[in-house]
Amino acid sequence: MIASLLDRSLYFKGLLILIRQDRAIREAEKKLMLRIGAIMGFEKKFCRNNINEIMNNKNIDDSAPVFSRSEIASFFIHDGLLISAADKDIHENELAWLKKVAATNGIEQSYVDDYLKKCATQTTGDLEKNLKVKEIVWT
Repeated sequence: MIASLLDRSLYFKGLLILIRQDRAIREAEKKLMLRIGAIMGFEKKFCRNNINEIMNNKNIDDSAPVFSRSEIASFFIHDGLLISAADKDIHENELAWLKKVAATNGIEQSYVDDYLKKCATQTTGDLEKNLKVKEIVWT
């Protein structure tokens, strides 16, 4: 799948917003965010700075990203659930926010619920291996 520069920015920014939903960014989440940033072609310093600053950045609101295609939104929700599961605790605020993203992008709530069940059984290594962001060609 091919995605635009705008979708790439929304995807990364959206994941940053997601990881701050539980008011704590854990090491496993940081590691996955750095990996995703690298896959998307962002510089490591850029990713690290944004991860470190997202908790206190009042200029970024928590509105759900609107992607150009529902397939990109589905991949985003999938990867969002993986990142949320990285710390072994999917916080209710993270899940509620991902459901908001789904609704905003026309994705059935059942998609979120079904994939949530699958995430519960995955190890940290599985999480990185199963990232959908790797299947997208970022232009």
